[in-house]
Amino acid sequence: MATTTNREAEITIDDKTPSIKIVREFDAPASAVFRAHTDPELFAQWVGPDSLDSSRVDRWDCRTGGEWRYVSTRGDEEHWFRGCFHEVRPDELIVQTFTYEAMADDVSLGRLVLEDLPGGRCRLTATSFVDSFEARDAFVASGMEAGVREGYRKLDALLVQ
Repeated sequence: MATTTNREAEITIDDKTPSIKIVREFDAPASAVFRAHTDPELFAQWVGPDSLDSSRVDRWDCRTGGEWRYVSTRGDEEHWFRGCFHEVRPDELIVQTFTYEAMADDVSLGRLVLEDLPGGRCRLTATSFVDSFEARDAFVASGMEAGVREGYRKLDALLVQ
């Protein structure tokens, strides 16, 4: 049975641009982490904080020019998210938009890069650009940091199965 190294995502909030950078290493190759980000069944198993009851994919066309939409639930609450895949390069890059439908005017552009490391590991670097500092700060205040860290811990567990 494989063991995982407990790593927290490093989250940097840029004070000069309305952006957020996330760096996280995984004890799995880039191809496995890429698949977990692009396979809708796997994605729904790990995305978001532990406080969610579930996530369900509504649409998922993970290719350059495709679109996506999913819902996460907590009790009677539904939180819908959607976006478009602008560029998808297997095992290395995903460029996409991200919109929380309750705040549909705030759209971020995300760039996720995967880099293989020695020993069958990889590094994920995700950068999200938002159109204003206010929108970025609202994104952070929404619990984004906990969602990222807890979601990636769940992803660690999926990657060793």
